[in-house]
Amino acid sequence: MSEAHPGMSEAHPGMSEAHPGMSEAHPGMSEAHPGMNEAHPGMNEVHPGMKIILFGATGMVGQGCLRECLLDPDVETVLAVGRSPTGQRHAKLREIVHGNFLDYSAIESQLAGFDACFFCLGVSSVGMGEERYRHLTYDITLATATTLARLNPGMVFTYVSGAGTDSTEQGRVMWARVKGKTENDLLKLPFKAAYMFRPAGIQPLHGVKSKTPWVQAIYVAAAPLLSYLARVAPKYMTTTEQVGRAMIKVARDGYPKPVLESADINAV
Repeated sequence: MSEAHPGMSEAHPGMSEAHPGMSEAHPGMSEAHPGMNEAHPGMNEVHPGMKIILFGATGMVGQGCLRECLLDPDVETVLAVGRSPTGQRHAKLREIVHGNFLDYSAIESQLAGFDACFFCLGVSSVGMGEERYRHLTYDITLATATTLARLNPGMVFTYVSGAGTDSTEQGRVMWARVKGKTENDLLKLPFKAAYMFRPAGIQPLHGVKSKTPWVQAIYVAAAPLLSYLARVAPKYMTTTEQVGRAMIKVARDGYPKPVLESADINAV
């Protein structure tokens, strides 16, 4: 399964990595989930020296998140779990190559004792039927999260979703409904806290690249425009650096609501 790519966001939801950019925002569909995991600043109280599990570290958002984790002095350890190795070497980084994201029984003993999980896996819905998309988006995410909640009841779980996600689960856009149900059910799990990140456009920085060649070509061609938008339109554009930093800060300090849109991500 490829890494989440909300960008071009499930309009082209993650064409392989979590890559919310250029998503189709649907007014009224991105409200926080009242009464469900109402987080408050400071509630997490995750101690310095955070131990983090990262899914999707080879995708665009995951690459950016991994970079920020390795740079942040408050992060002690990063465990990257994926189908393929990241190709990076760092004193903080450990990796598990694992092929079945529905069954973690073979590696459960290595998944306990963590403070946070940053889940950056995802696929594009383009050309995909709802049943298949639901399996790759909902089933895999919930199987992972359910396992981690059992092993790490004090964990903060962060899911990279995408702008335009439909919290009502009743809308006409298939990917938005599936993402909405995924978010809703994650917020019901017994984590210390869970946060749904819904970036719209994302500018890749520091050598971060999309694994999808034609998407990467668009990013290269549009780089000056994306850089400008990231400065002047924080409601619609963020960067891989900002997403990674925001994930770490929210896991450490908490946030007033469980769903963060691009403007929230940029303001953290």
